[in-house]
Amino acid sequence: MSTKPFNPRHILKDGSWSARHQGAYSSGHPKPYELSRARIENFLKCKGLFWLEQVKGIKSPQMPSFTLNTTTDILLKRDADHVRGKGTLPLWESHGLGHMIPYKHEHLENWTKSKQFGQSDDFFSVVHEPTNMRVGGGLDDVFQNTETGQLHIVDYKSEAQGTDAGSDFTPKPSSLDSPHKIAYKHQMDIYVWVARQKGFDVSNTSYFVYVNALHKDRTGMLSSDDPSIAWMEFATNIIPYEAETSWVEPTLFEIKDFLENQVTCPEFTVEPTANSPYGNENARWLLEAMKVLAKPNN
Repeated sequence: MSTKPFNPRHILKDGSWSARHQGAYSSGHPKPYELSRARIENFLKCKGLFWLEQVKGIKSPQMPSFTLNTTTDILLKRDADHVRGKGTLPLWESHGLGHMIPYKHEHLENWTKSKQFGQSDDFFSVVHEPTNMRVGGGLDDVFQNTETGQLHIVDYKSEAQGTDAGSDFTPKPSSLDSPHKIAYKHQMDIYVWVARQKGFDVSNTSYFVYVNALHKDRTGMLSSDDPSIAWMEFATNIIPYEAETSWVEPTLFEIKDFLENQVTCPEFTVEPTANSPYGNENARWLLEAMKVLAKPNN
């Protein structure tokens, strides 16, 4: 009996393969396996949980969507849409980046749709031929340098640093220094790599556009003119980041070999590591549950 991974959902009633290779991996499926940047991050953080999900089809508990963060992303992109392909924004000018303009492309809207990245090459994905895996996700925006013609990947981020800033609530400046933001950097590395594989001239320099919610010295948020409206103010910042893509392709080969040949579940990553600086709560919970269930009389 073959030990190669197989997902029965990939076989249709007529015995043919499914049109797309999604979810748990099936060895021998002719279609490219769809590997999102989030799944790559999962592999880096905990190979045990990655194996359960991508080989056995057992999904980890999911966090609820951060809809407020998603809304700020949408609004920042709308700001960019007003001048897309024509000019820059005051925020960028204030950072000495007036030569950067929002990039206009016929497939840009598709590129932002993370849940549909695997549909076709019109979305933000590319097939890595040596592994037959389609790698991608959903980016926030792309800007173009009018002086060089190069593209720069842009990611919108929102936070509220003042909430955890001590008794005076003075917000700390936004930065990429927090340990958990290694995942943000990995995401940018992958997106720069994907865009280059799609044939675009993409700079290593990418940008995180931060909006940081403020409440220090604010008297409230309800509008005096319209009681059905509330307002929140944000400090803004643009943080450049130099992408490092050299690790991406070797990791794809490692993931492909893992999917094909990892027969048993590897160890779970519980303690902090460089890629999982706070450890992994899902792995920690699972191991504790397994210990309890293994005891007699349970």
